[in-house]
Amino acid sequence: MKKLSDVGRIFYGISIAGIGFPTIYYKSFPYMLFPPEHFLNAVPAILYYISGALLILIGACIVFEIKTRQVSLLFGGVLLLIFCFCFVPYEFMVNSNYKHLAEWENAEKELQLAGGAFLIAGCFSEKNENHLYRFLGKLIPFGAIFFAIPIISYGILHFQFAKDVSTMVPSWIPNPIFWTYFAGTALLGSGIAIIFKIKPVLIAALLGTMIFIWFIIIHVPGVIASPSADLGGQVTSAFLALAYSGIAFVIAGAAKKKVDLHVKEKSI
Repeated sequence: MKKLSDVGRIFYGISIAGIGFPTIYYKSFPYMLFPPEHFLNAVPAILYYISGALLILIGACIVFEIKTRQVSLLFGGVLLLIFCFCFVPYEFMVNSNYKHLAEWENAEKELQLAGGAFLIAGCFSEKNENHLYRFLGKLIPFGAIFFAIPIISYGILHFQFAKDVSTMVPSWIPNPIFWTYFAGTALLGSGIAIIFKIKPVLIAALLGTMIFIWFIIIHVPGVIASPSADLGGQVTSAFLALAYSGIAFVIAGAAKKKVDLHVKEKSI
């Protein structure tokens, strides 16, 4: 299962780096990074270049295991700060529709990426860490929860907006409404199972596989067929799906490691 965690880490790192390239090319922050009201009227282009370059660098460090724990902890901490001090105030103070679950979708994506970063950090042992890293390391156990709560939310949205979501099912797959409800049920069940640690190895592995299939049959064709005006958003959505798949695989790998350690301790 370590290989599964490694695959998940690589998926996540590739996704973060991949999101960095359109940030630079389009001179625009990823749509889920900041709430709309937090954009300045005139953001200097250099900020987009720096942000994109940092995302690429962070992704590369995660993929190639260069100070991965420290980089992941800092990245997860920054994303969590944006969620707490940008998205949450925006939803309650600016967005009049904050009671609608769909309005929290981008905030949840931010939270999931933060959770994924903490989970990846947890795959690496701490060595001579300073106070900041030790503090951030205390958030590692919450990584799976940060990831799973939005998964439950997405499952609910599959039922609330079944007709709209069904349009995403490829035309060559029959009965799109059935698959929409199936996906919603799978997301709901997976999120609950991960939070309550109900067969987390199997459930997280299946969830990661399902989302990876979506990446292949929905998001990749969406990028290929997308008009140039929408390409940046489609690329970001595709990389987000790959990142979620990777996070689920990391959860499965970490859960299997705990099971193996428990079995080993009992046998001694």
